[in-house]
Amino acid sequence: MIVFSGQVILLDVEGTTSSIDFVHDILFGYAKEHVAAFLQEHSHDPKVYEIAQTLAQETGLDADIRNSSGCTQVVLATIDLMNKDVKSTPLKALQGIIWKTGFQSGQLVAHVFDDVPPSLASWATSGIDIRIYSSGSIEAQKLFFGHTAAGDLTQHLRGHYDTTTGPKREQESYSKIANDIGVKPEHILFLSDIGAELDAARASGMNTGATIRPGNQPFESHYDHEQINSFTDVTF
Repeated sequence: MIVFSGQVILLDVEGTTSSIDFVHDILFGYAKEHVAAFLQEHSHDPKVYEIAQTLAQETGLDADIRNSSGCTQVVLATIDLMNKDVKSTPLKALQGIIWKTGFQSGQLVAHVFDDVPPSLASWATSGIDIRIYSSGSIEAQKLFFGHTAAGDLTQHLRGHYDTTTGPKREQESYSKIANDIGVKPEHILFLSDIGAELDAARASGMNTGATIRPGNQPFESHYDHEQINSFTDVTF
C-alpha cells in the first residue's frame, strides 16, 4: 500500500498499465509485420525519411530507404532493435507511426489491466495530475491510451514524456519532468516495473512504487521501493 499526499502521478506503460506480453507480442509483432511495406510506401515522406535515416545512422548503416537495398538494410536493423528491445528514440518514433494505422483501423486495441481505467478516472476526479513517461513515443502513447479495450482514456491524462526528454534510467530525466510540470519532485509519485527507472526517479527526489504485474521480470533495485499489485493500492 502506498499513501501519497502529492499532486502528480507519473506512469510507465509496459509492465505497469499494460502487460509486457501485449507490447512485445502484439505491438512489436504488428510493427515487424508491416515495417517493410510501410518504409517502401512512405520512403519519400520527409518525416518518415528523417526517422529512418536517423535510425540507420544510429545503427551504423550507410543506407538510404529510397533505394531497395538501403530500405532492406533499415528494415532488418529495425527488426533487430525490436528483437533486442532497444530503447531507441527513432525506433520508437517509427513504431508509433506504423501503429497509428493499426489503432485507427481497429486492428490494434490496447490492453490495460482491469484496475487501470477506474483508477485513472478516480485519480483525475480527485484532482491528481496524471502523466505518462514511456520509452514509446508521445504519439504512440496517445494512440495507445486513446484506443484501449476500455475505451479512450486520454481524457484523464495531462501530459506525456518519452526518451526525447532523456533516458528513463537517468536521474536528470526525472528532474526535467518535474521542472516541466512545475512542481517539486517530492510531490510526484512515479510507478514502474523497472528497478533502475525507479532508482533514478528516487534519486531525483520523487516518490516511487514498484508495479508487480503478471508476466513482469523479477524486480531488482538499489532502493527499497514500495511494491503494489494494483493501482487501487495507492491511497491519498
